[in-house]
Amino acid sequence: MWMSQAVEIANAVRRGETSAVEVIDSHLQRIAELNPKINAVTQILADSARHSAEDIDRRRAVGEKLGPLAGVPFTVKENIDIAGVATTHGVPKFKDNIAVQDAPPVARLRSADAIPIGHANMPDMTIGGYTTSQLYGETVNPWGTIRNPSGTSGGDGAAVAGGLAALGLGNDSGGSVRGPALACGITALNPTYGRIPSEHRIGGNDPMLASQLLPKDGPLARSVADLRTAFEVLAGTDPRDPRSVPVPLNGPVLPSPLRVAVVTDPAGMGVHPEVRQDVEQAADILERAGYAVEQVSDVPPMAEAITAYLTMVSSEFSLTWPRLRALLTEKSAQHMELTMGSQPPPTLEQYLEATATRHAVVRDWAQFLEQYPLLVGPVTTDPTTDPPAGMELDAEQNAAMAVSVRLCSVTSFAGLPAVAVPTGTRRGVPAGVQIIGRPYREDLCLSAAAAIEAEVGVLTPVG
Repeated sequence: MWMSQAVEIANAVRRGETSAVEVIDSHLQRIAELNPKINAVTQILADSARHSAEDIDRRRAVGEKLGPLAGVPFTVKENIDIAGVATTHGVPKFKDNIAVQDAPPVARLRSADAIPIGHANMPDMTIGGYTTSQLYGETVNPWGTIRNPSGTSGGDGAAVAGGLAALGLGNDSGGSVRGPALACGITALNPTYGRIPSEHRIGGNDPMLASQLLPKDGPLARSVADLRTAFEVLAGTDPRDPRSVPVPLNGPVLPSPLRVAVVTDPAGMGVHPEVRQDVEQAADILERAGYAVEQVSDVPPMAEAITAYLTMVSSEFSLTWPRLRALLTEKSAQHMELTMGSQPPPTLEQYLEATATRHAVVRDWAQFLEQYPLLVGPVTTDPTTDPPAGMELDAEQNAAMAVSVRLCSVTSFAGLPAVAVPTGTRRGVPAGVQIIGRPYREDLCLSAAAAIEAEVGVLTPVG
C-alpha cells in the first residue's frame, strides 16, 4: 500500500478492501527499508500509529462512518506539535520538549482519520535551505540524481516522494514547502494567510509580527487530488489561531476562459534557460486545457517588496539572535549571519516603513490578480544556487539563493496561495512550476495544477 496515493488508501480502507493496520505496516516496512538511506523521518511513531489504525478498523467493523483520509499515514515537520511527542526544531535544546496537544493542522488531519507516522527532518530552527539538523543529521533526496531535497520542509518532501508517508505537513514562509515539492517531484500547497490554522509558539512565546504574517502550514502530496483532499480537511478556523478565517473552500465561478498570466523572469533579474522552458511548458499545457494564457513582462514591483520582507524578518532576528545563535552550530548559523551581516540592523523607522510597504504590496498584487486570477511562474529561477551538503557559503552565494526564490518570498509576503506542481524531469532531475492565485482561491490554483498533472503524470514514489 505504500505506493498508493492518499485518496486511494482512504477509499480502500473505507470499503474494507484493506485494513488501516495493513496500510500502516506497509509504510513502516517502507520506512525501515528506505529511511536509513534518505533520513527523512526522524521520530517514528510505530506504536501510536498502529494503535490509531486498530481503532479505525474497529470503527469500520461496527459500521461507523470514516473520515476522508481514513488510514492515511502522514509525516509532520519537526516544528509542528504532535501530542505526546517532542517538538525538537532539530536542536538539542528542545529534544525533550514534549507537546501537550496536537497543533491545529495535526488535529484536523486526525479528525479526518489520517494517522501521524512520524516527525520529519528540517534545518535547525528552520534556518537555511538545506535539510540537515543537529539532532538528526542530513536528509537526502530519494531521487538520487540530486542530493538536496531543499528546505525547510525537506524531510516531509523526501518522505512523501519516497513513499514513507502518503502526505506531509510542513510550513512555508518563502518557499519552504514549494522548494521541497520542486526538488522531490511532488506537489505542495502554500495556503492563503489565515486559511489553515496553526500554532507557532516556541517555548510558550508568541511569534512577533513577521512570524505571524509569513509562515503558513501546508500539505505536501504526490498528486493534486491528494493535495486538494488534504487542503479541504485542513482549511477552517481554530480558536488557538486568531488569524484563521471562515472562508468557503471554493470561490464563485469566474468568467471563462480563465485568464492566466505567465512570468518566466520575475523582476528581470535572470532565469536559468531550463527553468524558462519549464514555465513555458506549463503555460502551453494550460492553454491546451482551455485557459487564456498571456505572457506578461513582469509582476507587481518586487525590489521594494523584497527589501521590506528582509527588513521585517531581519529586525526580529536581530532582537532574538543572541538567544537563537546559542542553539546553532557554525554551519547552521551561516545563512542568517550572512543575511544579517550584509547590512546593519534595521532602524525602527525602517521597520515601520516596511510594514507600510507590505500594505502596498498586498494592494498591488490584489490589483494584478483582479486582471489575472492566476499566475504561473518559477519556484526558483536558478536551481544551481542550491548549496550541496557541507558547502561553505559566502555572501555572494547566499544572495544568489535569495534572488532565485524571489517569487516565493514576495508572494509569501503578500499572503497569497500557491501550488507547486511538477512539469516532468530533466536528466532524471524533477522540474516544476508554481501557480499563484487570488487570496482564498486555492481552488483555482489546484484546478490549474491538476490540468498540468493530467498531461505530465505523477512522478513519485521513487527511491
